[in-house]
Amino acid sequence: MYQEIIDKIKPELDKTLNFLEKELAKIRANRASASLVEDIEVECFNQKFTLKQLASISIPKAREIVIQPWDKSYLEYIEKAIIRSSSGINPIIDGELIRISLPPLSGEYRENLLRLISQKKEEARQTVRKWRGGVWEEVQTLTQEGKIREDDKFRAKDKLQELIDDYNEKIEKLTENKKKEISI
Repeated sequence: MYQEIIDKIKPELDKTLNFLEKELAKIRANRASASLVEDIEVECFNQKFTLKQLASISIPKAREIVIQPWDKSYLEYIEKAIIRSSSGINPIIDGELIRISLPPLSGEYRENLLRLISQKKEEARQTVRKWRGGVWEEVQTLTQEGKIREDDKFRAKDKLQELIDDYNEKIEKLTENKKKEISI
């Protein structure tokens, strides 16, 4: 019975891991990435769209992003949205394209990015701890109600901790890989 309780948080832990992965992808490393701009909200014709809905995004060089809108009329809206996004990147309209050249990372900017990664990591770990606490509370309640035996309660605690350790290790690996990308 306790295994079912533990198994039901796995999808939530997977969601936490996927969310962290997406958030880390948005953080600029030494190489350009479409994920830096694809989710920027563009207000166009009194509606809001993500940039990836209005244009194709390509990476022709290591530090360059090229955005080609599906329609020329989107150019100015996209440019304004990128400038407002406070990502510190400056778009340049080049005919029917928008080019973004990313400067090399400065030492101070790298430190800020590393702090941001650590913050995202801690947020993910807090979410994992919250789920662990909820399951443990449920196991203890069922033990008090006599639905789970005392020795199964301790087995559940060990199984739960194994699962949490596994997810914490995955979180650690994701953040360490991103830190290496920035340090290169």
